[in-house]
Amino acid sequence: MSWREGPGRAVYGRAGLVVLLGSIAVQNAASVSEGRYLAPAPMAALLCGAALLVPRFPWQVAPLLVTAATSWWGWPVLPLLLVVLFDLAAHRRARVAVACIATALGANLITRPATSLWTPQQYGSVVFLLLVVVGGLWLGNRRRLVAALATQVEHLRVESRLREDAARAAERSRIAAEMHDVLAHRLSLIALHTGVLATKGDTLPAPVAMRLGLLRTTSTEALADLREVLGALRDPGSAPAGSGLAPVLRDVRELVDEARAAGQRIELTADGLPERAPTTHRLAVYRIVQEALTNARKHADGAEVAVRVDYQPSATLVEATNSPGAARTDTVGGGYGLVGLRERVTALGGRLDAGPTGAGAWRLAARIPHPTGTEPPAGTEPPAGTEQNGTRT
Repeated sequence: MSWREGPGRAVYGRAGLVVLLGSIAVQNAASVSEGRYLAPAPMAALLCGAALLVPRFPWQVAPLLVTAATSWWGWPVLPLLLVVLFDLAAHRRARVAVACIATALGANLITRPATSLWTPQQYGSVVFLLLVVVGGLWLGNRRRLVAALATQVEHLRVESRLREDAARAAERSRIAAEMHDVLAHRLSLIALHTGVLATKGDTLPAPVAMRLGLLRTTSTEALADLREVLGALRDPGSAPAGSGLAPVLRDVRELVDEARAAGQRIELTADGLPERAPTTHRLAVYRIVQEALTNARKHADGAEVAVRVDYQPSATLVEATNSPGAARTDTVGGGYGLVGLRERVTALGGRLDAGPTGAGAWRLAARIPHPTGTEPPAGTEPPAGTEQNGTRT
């Protein structure tokens, strides 16, 4: 920052002061030049004032011009010299200010002009000039102290915020670990008892045995998901060996089959190749369908759900609509499923719509655009075992 620069209002206040003192200097110089404003002294005062106002000049220009003018003409240019000395002292250039004072006083003492700084009081100008330097030093130190305190306060505020974030993250991790222990215990009990019952499948009806097997498989997978989530919370920079995305990517048809096995009526329509979509998009589709089926079981028990997934070249479309049904009272509502889905879809650049469609029906739909360069080359065939476009089950 140059010696003429300063913060905001101080800049405009200084400019007004320079204009005022410059006008006084020009008037004083004209008075000693027999009222001629085009004489050398008034023109020199005007040039010095302009040098003080133009911020693009090097900082040495204005002190040099004003000191030279004061050395030659004396007190008519003194107001501008006071501004120079104050600026120099405020910006830690007290030695330069003292040099300017010594030069002006020494030149006036040698040349003895009619308007010398040594008249009418021999040492009055010396004391006055030194007081201006002291005032500049005080103001400069005060400004630097205020700036240092403001910086320190900002650092303390940032440090306090970082500490709060760290404490919040640690508390979340602790809560997650505690919830993992509780849920893992309950899920392991479910898996244990269903496993015991499954060993007696010969004495149980076939639908009951099938439901027990599904329940045991689901509880085991939930335990694995809990372990992966807990590992990510404890060490975000590491991933479990051999794991990809957590949870493991599964197909929508598998999810639909499990829901059907639990008694839910679902009509699934799948168009396009899943390989056209990035893995993150396919996982988002899985979560959207999972949330739609879960909400249908909670709020429209017995209703038919129509699910449509379309993997287009430019975007992935997913839509789930359920007809009216009876709300169940034996379920615990979370309330954050749609919030999490909306954040996930928005992070992928897509849009999620959820709401009633009339007559008690509910619709959940999303469109997730594909990033450029993810479309497979023309002529790419689906892998073995993949159903063709437009399948409906």
